[in-house]
Amino acid sequence: MGTVMGRMPLLSLPYEKEWIAVIQHHIRAAVERTGTEGVVLGVSGGLDSAVVLCLAVEALGPEGVTALIMPSSNTPPGDTEDAISLCSRLGVGAERLDIDPLISSFLDILEKGGGVEEKPMAVANLHARIRMILLYHHANSQGLLVSGTSNKSELLVGYFTKYGDGGADILPIGDLYKTQVRKMAADLGVPEGILKKRPTAGLLPDQYDEEELGITYDLMDPILYGIELGLGDEEIADSLPSPLETDPETVARVRRMVYRSAHKRGIGYVPKMGFRTVGIDWREDPTW
Repeated sequence: MGTVMGRMPLLSLPYEKEWIAVIQHHIRAAVERTGTEGVVLGVSGGLDSAVVLCLAVEALGPEGVTALIMPSSNTPPGDTEDAISLCSRLGVGAERLDIDPLISSFLDILEKGGGVEEKPMAVANLHARIRMILLYHHANSQGLLVSGTSNKSELLVGYFTKYGDGGADILPIGDLYKTQVRKMAADLGVPEGILKKRPTAGLLPDQYDEEELGITYDLMDPILYGIELGLGDEEIADSLPSPLETDPETVARVRRMVYRSAHKRGIGYVPKMGFRTVGIDWREDPTW
């Protein structure tokens, strides 16, 4: 991080190209440790899944990677074509599964079961959970690990569907903020058309991350980095690099997003009764 006279160190996020090799090692180690045949992941045509796909192919070879392309009627135009094109370019076997019939079937069952009100976000989350079901079916059928594509920004503010896109065995870019993922994408040679897309979850029509979050990733990421470093709201607001200056209330709003989404980042809450408790102080061996 750089410094300026009379101010704290600026919150400029680090990035090293060598991180690519580190993540690839962890993907290979996860497959070897679990005795699986490779990974399966959903490829949407967006930036995050493109980066994870490239990392997995370089780590395991195209034969160790299975891609599922799972569009719905809400999938942005061109995304499916971009996903197919990238898989073809990398030599990855890809299967297209249109999920609209599955969504309709779920909604029909729910309606017959008591007329559950179809709130837009509940239906949107259904899309993500159906995709998770398809990924795990392939994983269980073929002896694969499910690779998630969520980044650290999404994980920290809860911008993902619990047991949907948040349901995965490994999260290769889960410790990279969105702005760091962009830099890695450029180093991996992700096509320019994917690099320049507006981030979208693709669960609702005209749904874009930054509009829904009410903040850009360029501003949110250094705020989250400041929270990660243990800085206070005013310290973070005073340490943002130009032209990202903001006020402590904006920082506090991001901090609240992290706090309120904590339940999405772990297993269900377990009341502590024993000496070591799953999800609280039972530490797993992290060496994948």
